[in-house]
Amino acid sequence: MPKYGKKVAEKVKKVLHEYKRGKLKMGKSNKMVKSRKQAVAIGLSEARKEGAKMPPQKSGGFSLQQVMLKQKLPIREFLFT
Repeated sequence: MPKYGKKVAEKVKKVLHEYKRGKLKMGKSNKMVKSRKQAVAIGLSEARKEGAKMPPQKSGGFSLQQVMLKQKLPIREFLFT
C-alpha cells in the first residue's frame, strides 16, 4: 500500500513545475522559493490542507540540550530534579 495518494503526487508535480518556471513563492512573505526541497515541502503542505491521503506530519520536539540551554542548568541538575 503506497504511503501517499494520487492527489499528493499531482500537487507536488504541479508545485515543482511552478518552481522550475520561477513562479513559486512562499506564503505571506511572497519571496521566491530557492530550492527543490522547499518546493516539495510546499507541495506536501498544500496537499495536506486539501485533505489528501498521506502519513501524519512529524512533530518537532526539543532535544535535551535545547531544554538545558533554555533553563541554563547543568545536565545533572536537569536529570535529577
